[in-house]
Amino acid sequence: MALARRWSRQTLAVLAALMEQPRAWHHGYELSKGTGLKSGTLYPILLRLSDQGLLDSVWKDATRPGRPPRHVYRLTAGGLALAREQVKVAAESGFGLRPIKAGQ
Repeated sequence: MALARRWSRQTLAVLAALMEQPRAWHHGYELSKGTGLKSGTLYPILLRLSDQGLLDSVWKDATRPGRPPRHVYRLTAGGLALAREQVKVAAESGFGLRPIKAGQ
């Protein structure tokens, strides 16, 4: 499942973070902390990956009373295959998958 275009470092960082536990549901806040991405960058990536069928997303009720439900995300089977391929290509090319620091 090769792509014609090159993925951004930010998108690769999100894919790599999701691959750490590909069948687990991940909150945006957790992904933000793991990748170093701010919400204005992270959530458009998650929406785009979801729209492309690479992520499942659902609303999950809060574990504590009085808290709102949260959107959670996980890789689809196709998303996991693509993530493995793209992260491998990025690592081999030296593109780098280190956490993103502010301003990068």
